[in-house]
Amino acid sequence: MTKLFQFALAFAALFVVLFFLRTPDTDAEQMIGKYTDTASDFAENSDGLRIHYRDEGNPDGLPIILVHGTAASLHTWEPQIQRLGRKYRMITYTQPGHGLSGPHPADDYSFAGMAEALDLIIQELGIDRFVLGGNSMGGWVAWRYALANPDRVSALLLLDASGMPLRDGEKEPPLNIGFRLLQNPVGRYLAQQYTPRLLVHRSALQSVSVKSVMNKAAVDRYWELLRYPGNRRAAALRAITDREPGYADRISEIAAPVLVIWGAEDQLISVSAARSFDERLSNAEIVIYDETGHLPMEEAPDRTANDIDGFLDRVITSD
Repeated sequence: MTKLFQFALAFAALFVVLFFLRTPDTDAEQMIGKYTDTASDFAENSDGLRIHYRDEGNPDGLPIILVHGTAASLHTWEPQIQRLGRKYRMITYTQPGHGLSGPHPADDYSFAGMAEALDLIIQELGIDRFVLGGNSMGGWVAWRYALANPDRVSALLLLDASGMPLRDGEKEPPLNIGFRLLQNPVGRYLAQQYTPRLLVHRSALQSVSVKSVMNKAAVDRYWELLRYPGNRRAAALRAITDREPGYADRISEIAAPVLVIWGAEDQLISVSAARSFDERLSNAEIVIYDETGHLPMEEAPDRTANDIDGFLDRVITSD
């Protein structure tokens, strides 16, 4: 009886500790107040998909739609809007399961679900043809969309984009702590309940070479928006969603000009993937940035903006 009592007491103590260590969701209205600005708006379809977006820059300029990567939000593109907005119409949005967009109403984090959000923004703004760019998972969405909609995409910008298979003899780069947690069912469950700021900070730092971009405000934003209601569950579902790797064999069908930008010190997607894109795309330019990690648009904002501008000047004649 004593041992049983001791076990029950220990179990109760563990339950109490875990209960108080649990990281709650953030308050949706508070997050909307904190992470929107005068350019922010929301588009919603009849199925309940609601997407946070911004339409900024030169309203008469060439439209550029930019898609963020896993765990990020439209905020990652702010340095590019500041640098390119005088000349171009800059459209950014937050993908389903991220930021203020919140979860997809049908839990669809496949390409189809992500393309649904992009189509919603295109329809909302009445844009027929545009430059499409993306970073990491957003790059995967961008090139998949260009493959499916060649008449809409006049040029493609791929910044450390995902979707290329490993090269012969190559091993996967080590995952950062956040991605490692999502690799098994227990980790996926725990990640939905316990999300300390320190874990988010460490994971974010492992993604970049220029550590200063992950300042207090940036880490707070990642941490708080990850805990926006429904987003942690979305992250767990995304981790087991089929990314349809076979489509990489069709990427050569993309005829639009493509600019491939990569950080030489990317620890999430090896720089060798940039060479794979270059080899498979018939109309691509590739630039590699030294001392830059997975987020060149934030880590090397001036060079990224200059390269995008120069590329578009060369390949876009009239649209």
